Amino acid sequence: MYIEVPYPSHHVFQVSSDKISGRIKDSSDGIHSDPSNTKPIVLPPPKIEQPVLPPPKVEQPKPEVKPVQVQHCFQDDGKPLRRPRVLNADEVEKAKACQLEFGSYCLWSIEHKEVMRDAIVKKLKDQLFVARSYYPSIAKLKGKEALTRELKQNIQEHERVLSESIVDADLPPFIKKKIERMDQSISKAKSCTVDCNNVDRKLRQILHMTEDEAHFHMKQSAYLYNLGVHTMPKSHHCLNMRLTVEYFKSTPLDPDDSPAHKFNIPDHRHYVILSKNVLAASVVINSTVSSCEDTENVVFHVLTDAQNFYAMKHWFARNSYRESFVDVINYEQVIFENFPEFGTQLLYLPEEFRVFISSLERPTEKSRMEYLSVFSHSHFFIPEIFKDLKKVIILDDDVVIQRDLSFLWNLNMGDKVNGAVRLCGLKLGQLRNLLGRTMYDPQSCAWMSGVNVIDLDKWREHNVTEKYLQLLRKFGKNDDEASLRAAALPISLLSFQHLLYPLDERLTLSGLGYDYDIKEEVAQSSTSLHYNGNMKPWLELGIPDYRKYWKRFLTRDERFMDECNVSP
Repeated sequence: MYIEVPYPSHHVFQVSSDKISGRIKDSSDGIHSDPSNTKPIVLPPPKIEQPVLPPPKVEQPKPEVKPVQVQHCFQDDGKPLRRPRVLNADEVEKAKACQLEFGSYCLWSIEHKEVMRDAIVKKLKDQLFVARSYYPSIAKLKGKEALTRELKQNIQEHERVLSESIVDADLPPFIKKKIERMDQSISKAKSCTVDCNNVDRKLRQILHMTEDEAHFHMKQSAYLYNLGVHTMPKSHHCLNMRLTVEYFKSTPLDPDDSPAHKFNIPDHRHYVILSKNVLAASVVINSTVSSCEDTENVVFHVLTDAQNFYAMKHWFARNSYRESFVDVINYEQVIFENFPEFGTQLLYLPEEFRVFISSLERPTEKSRMEYLSVFSHSHFFIPEIFKDLKKVIILDDDVVIQRDLSFLWNLNMGDKVNGAVRLCGLKLGQLRNLLGRTMYDPQSCAWMSGVNVIDLDKWREHNVTEKYLQLLRKFGKNDDEASLRAAALPISLLSFQHLLYPLDERLTLSGLGYDYDIKEEVAQSSTSLHYNGNMKPWLELGIPDYRKYWKRFLTRDERFMDECNVSP
């Protein structure tokens, strides 16, 4: 099993039942080391843990959202859909090694790989490859000075042409004569008596150089991919700026018209969203209320940072979501003013960890990569912020709700605190070197954030926040942000030891941010969709087949979106 810490950091962990190793890559690189030095540790499949309380049977009400008309023949950009190509054994191994080093970039690159159609350019490269392999041997032969000069000249001409042309259309009109001359030179070279070992050695040398060059370009491409998935699109940045400026230009809301008095009524249905993305938060809210039968007593609390606070405020003041109410909170200001003793005052979104899981008993079985999303440090202060509330549902901002979640409010979780979907393909015992010497049940399953039912009364009764602070002092020994965020995985898993209530696995379909193999009928029938992974639906790099589920809940006819070219 192989675990990579949250993508903004560059710690890499290899986790097995015997040892754990870590290293730090330079932040200017952002790309991991050679996959030959980063091999996954395979683990036997763990036994299935029996939950303390049985999961509830989910009665799925009929969706209120009208089905979207889906074009099966074309993508969002109008290009025809391509059938997925079946990989052979060698390609599967290469893809596996690539994913260990570069993560979801490899899935994206395979999906978008283009077949080289420029036959003449390919012919030139092949000729250059062969000519270079023969040239050193020919140059050592006596009486072959003319052939040596001829080969050298043809090699230089090919190099010059290929430096100026990358497709057939760019090639000069006299290229056929150059190809014929090179063919003649290569034929002459092959007719000479040369040491085959020298030619073989040169061929291998050129092959290794070509592979190194290809790997270098792959690293560059992976770096640009990671830059793209971790950078806010220009249109979204424009939207935030326009909303912030407009907030300060607009007339303040009359206090008598403010719904603030409804924000802390315990009997209402309270949803909490941590987000720095206006559109992402609005889609979560819009999809939830569109799927809900009764929204009269529904309240959404959006926790955001100081930078995006005013943009969020103005957006949700301009847009309404049926009868529900939206409360925008500056998380950093609240923590700074009311809880100065907490050292972690910045807003952290749910953390994601890339996990590889293989089987020792079935080595031929395909390894699977999953993105495990867990609570960040900011989640553990929610009971302190909402002291008057008894129960909340926490939604990640990369979630789309497709069915009514009202049944979750009627769950009897007993003495449990966190209702979550479990990931039993990963047990805590498989992470024991990462979790340290803390007492825990090795057969306990990992769990996912996305849609979580939180009993705040039980949280306070079990002192979960105090337990978190103790674990933070143990795992967050370094002051740098990367180490702090890396500590979110063990802290989240250990803080809810024996306090986890298993939700029906049909509640959330995960993987829409990295898995290309999810079937359309499965996605359409799921209660909620979780875009965990790098390819978020608001990015151009998002998986086209899945972006449509997110886009249908975008707000329409919003002038700031039009002005900033945010396409719905």
